[in-house]
Amino acid sequence: MAPPPSPIPSNRSPSPSQPSGKGEVSDLKSQLRQLAGSRSPGADEAKRELFKKAISYMTVGVDVSSLFSEMVMCSATSDVVLKKMCYLYVSAHAKSNPDLALLTINFLLRDCKDLDPTIRGLALRGLSSLRVPNLVEYLVGPLASGLADPSPYVRAIAAVGALKLYHISPSACVDADLPSSLKSLLMSDPDAQVVANCLSALQEIWSAEGVASEEAVRERDALLSKHFIYYILNRIKEFSEWAQCLVLDLVCKYVPSDNNEIFDIMNLLEDRLQHANGAVVLATVKVFLHLTMSMADVHQQVYERIKAPLLTLVSSGSPELSYAVLSHLHLLVMRAPYLFSSDYKHFYCQYSQPSYVKKLKLEMLTAVANESNTYEIVTELCEYAANVDIPIARESIRAVGEIALQQYDVNAIVDRLLQFLEMEKDYVTAETLVLVKDLLRKYPQWSHDCIAVVGNISSKNVQEPKAKAALIWMLGEYSQDMIDAPYILESLVENWEEEHDAEVRLHLLTAVMKCFFRRSPETQKVLGAALAVGLADSHQDVHDRALFYYRLLQYDVAVAERVVNPPKQAVSVFADTQNSEIKDRIFDEFNSFSVSYRKPSYMFTDKEHRGPFEFSEDLGNLSLGAEAADNVIHAQRFDANDNDLLLSTSEKEEIRGPNNNGSAYSAPEYDSSSTSLLPIQPLSETSPTSSAPTYTPQSSSVIDDLLGLGLSVASTPPPLKLNPKAVLDPGTFQRKWGQLATSVTQECSINPRGLATLVTPQALIKHMQSHSIQCIASGQAPNFKFFFFAQRADGSAGFFLVECIIITSSAKAQIKVKADDESVSQDFSALFQSALLEFGAS
Repeated sequence: MAPPPSPIPSNRSPSPSQPSGKGEVSDLKSQLRQLAGSRSPGADEAKRELFKKAISYMTVGVDVSSLFSEMVMCSATSDVVLKKMCYLYVSAHAKSNPDLALLTINFLLRDCKDLDPTIRGLALRGLSSLRVPNLVEYLVGPLASGLADPSPYVRAIAAVGALKLYHISPSACVDADLPSSLKSLLMSDPDAQVVANCLSALQEIWSAEGVASEEAVRERDALLSKHFIYYILNRIKEFSEWAQCLVLDLVCKYVPSDNNEIFDIMNLLEDRLQHANGAVVLATVKVFLHLTMSMADVHQQVYERIKAPLLTLVSSGSPELSYAVLSHLHLLVMRAPYLFSSDYKHFYCQYSQPSYVKKLKLEMLTAVANESNTYEIVTELCEYAANVDIPIARESIRAVGEIALQQYDVNAIVDRLLQFLEMEKDYVTAETLVLVKDLLRKYPQWSHDCIAVVGNISSKNVQEPKAKAALIWMLGEYSQDMIDAPYILESLVENWEEEHDAEVRLHLLTAVMKCFFRRSPETQKVLGAALAVGLADSHQDVHDRALFYYRLLQYDVAVAERVVNPPKQAVSVFADTQNSEIKDRIFDEFNSFSVSYRKPSYMFTDKEHRGPFEFSEDLGNLSLGAEAADNVIHAQRFDANDNDLLLSTSEKEEIRGPNNNGSAYSAPEYDSSSTSLLPIQPLSETSPTSSAPTYTPQSSSVIDDLLGLGLSVASTPPPLKLNPKAVLDPGTFQRKWGQLATSVTQECSINPRGLATLVTPQALIKHMQSHSIQCIASGQAPNFKFFFFAQRADGSAGFFLVECIIITSSAKAQIKVKADDESVSQDFSALFQSALLEFGAS
C-alpha cells in the first residue's frame, strides 16, 4: 500500500494574533527570559517582536499573565516603543495581580525621573493606571512632581493621574493637596492641553466632593465666575476640539450679569460656528440658545444665524454625523418651524442615504410643511411611496397623512392618498387605510369621496391588524353609504377564529353594533353571531365588550344606540405623544444623547427607569440575582395574623355573594346549534316610555330571541379554594416550571387605578398575597414581571404556577399558567384574573 501523500506546505504564516498551540505562551516566556538584560545590537528589535506578540495575545483574550516577570525584566531599556508596550501590559494585568504589581513599582518610579520627558510621561501614566489601592502611597509623590514638571506633556498626564488617584483614594488625593496644584495650573499654565486636563479633573473632583464639603462647592462655583469664564474664552482657540467642547459646556452654565456680557460672549464665539468639527458647532449653538432664552427677539435671530452651519454639517458630514445634527435640527424645527420652512429642500432624501437618516428627514419635512410649501413637499413624499425600501415607503405615506391633518391643502392631499389605494401594494394599502380613517375623523365632509374608493377594497386583501381595524371602523361608521357593509362584516364574523389580533375583534364588535342601528334587517343575524362568539372569546377585553353590548341591548335598545352611535364632532387636535415639559427638558439637554433618544437623560440613565431585574426569555432558567433580592417576597415574610390574609378568595366571595360583576344574573352561554330568530321590532316600539327608565333584570327577554343567541343563564362554577399559607422554595418552583406544560395563556386588562399605584412590584405582591397567591420573584425591565404560585386548600399537593407580565404602556397583563392538575387550570385562571382586576379598586 502506497503511503498517503504528504500535505502541501502552506505559504501563509500563522497570524501573530492567534496562538498556534498550547505551548505558544510558554515559548514566548522562555524567549523573553533569554533576552532579559541582553544589550546586544539586535536585542531591542527582538524584544519588540516578542512584545507585539504578547500584546496581540492579550488583545484577543489569551491569558498572558504568566509573562509578567519576564516583561518587567525586559523593560530595562531606553527604547520608547518598548517602554510603551510594557506599560500597556503592566496596566492591564496589575489590578488582577496586585502582588505582582509590586514588581513594577521600582522601574516605574525610576522611569518617572528619566531625562526623556516622553518616558517620564509614559511611566507616570502607567503608574497611575495600576489602580491598586495598596500602591497609592507610591503614586502621590510622582504625581506631585509631575504637576511641577517642566514638560507640558508630563503635566498633562499628571493632571489626569490626579483624577485617577481620586477615584482610587479620595482622601489621599485631597490630603496631598493635589486639587490646589491643579487649580494653580488651571490659571497659569501656558499649555492649553494642561489647562483642559486640569479643568476636567477639577470639575469631577469638586462635583464629587461638593456632597460633603462646602469649600468644594465654593471652588466649583468659582469656575463659573466672570473672571475665569472670560479667561478661558480668550484662550479657546488654543484648545483641541475635545477641550473646546469642554469649555463651551462650562460657558453654557454661566449666567451673565447683563445683555452686554451676552453679546460679548456671542461675538467671541461667532467663529466657532464655522468650525469643521460638528461637536464644536453644536456646543456653540447650545451656548447661543441658552444665553438668549430671556431675549425673545435675539433668540429668533440666533435661530436664523445657526441655521446655515447646521444645514452645512448635514450635507457635508458622514451619515452618523448627519443623523446627530438632524436630530438637533428636528428639535429646533419643532420649536420654530416657520424659520425653517423655506429650507425644506435640504430635507429631501437622497438615494444613497441610510434608512435612519431618511426616516428623520421625512419627519423634518412633516414639521416644516405649511401653506406655501405643502404642494412641493407632498409631491416629493409621493415619490417615496414607491420606494424599494418598504419602511421608508410606509413613513412617507404617514408623512403625507400627518401633513393633511395639519390643515394644509387638504383637497389635493386627499386625492393623493386615495391614489395610493390604486397601487395595489399591500403595505401601501395598509398605511393608507389607517390614514384615511384619521382623515375622516377630522374631515367628515370627505366621507363620500373616500368611501367610494375604500368600498372597492376587499377585506381579504388587508392582513395587517391596524389596517383591518381601520377598514372595519369605516364599515361600521359609514355602513349607510357602503352597500355591501353588512355582508362584509358577516364574512368577517364567520372567520372570527382566524382574527388573532384582539384590536380587530374589538373593532368588529363595535362596527356590527353601529351597522345594526343603521341597517337592522340586514345586520340582525350577524349581530347575534358576533355577540355570541365575542362572549366565548378568551381575550378578556373582547369578552367584556361583547357582554357590555349584550347587557346594554337587553336594558334598552334606544339607550344602546345613544351609547354606541352618539352624535360625533370632528376631531380638531390629535393627542401628542410628548408633553411640553419633556420637550423643554430635552431642549435643556441640547448637545447630548437626550436629543437623539428624544427623552430626558434620567429616563435612560437612572436605574429606577431601566429596571433593577432582567428576566431570561427562557423560563426554565429562572434565577434570583442579588439585585432582585429586594424584590423577592416569600409567603413566610407576611404576618399570619393579618386578617386580610386569613380569608381566601372563595371565602370573601361567599361573604359578598355570588361573583357576577355586580349583576343578579350571569353571563350568557352560547349554544351554536341555536339559529332561530324572531322578527325584528322597530326601534321606536322598544323605546322607554319615561325619561328615566328603571332596569329590571331578566334571565330571558325579547332581545335574546331578537339576536338569535338561544341563550341560557350560566350556572356559577364551584369556587376554587386556595391555601393562604402555601410555601414553595425557588428551586422547586424552577424545576416544576421546566417540567410542567402550559395549560392556560390569556391576556386581560388592568385597573387603571391599580396601574397608577404600581410604582414598585411590592404593591401588587401584597395585594395578591391577600388572595392566597404568593410571589416567588419579581422585577421591572422595563415592564413589570412576576412569578406567582398558589396551592389548593382541599388537602391535595397540587400547585399552580403563574408568569404574569404587566405591560404598563397598554394596561394589559399577559398570563401563563402551569398546574399539577390541569383540569382546574381554567378555574384558577379566572380566580387569578379576578384578583388582578381588584388591584386598585379599593
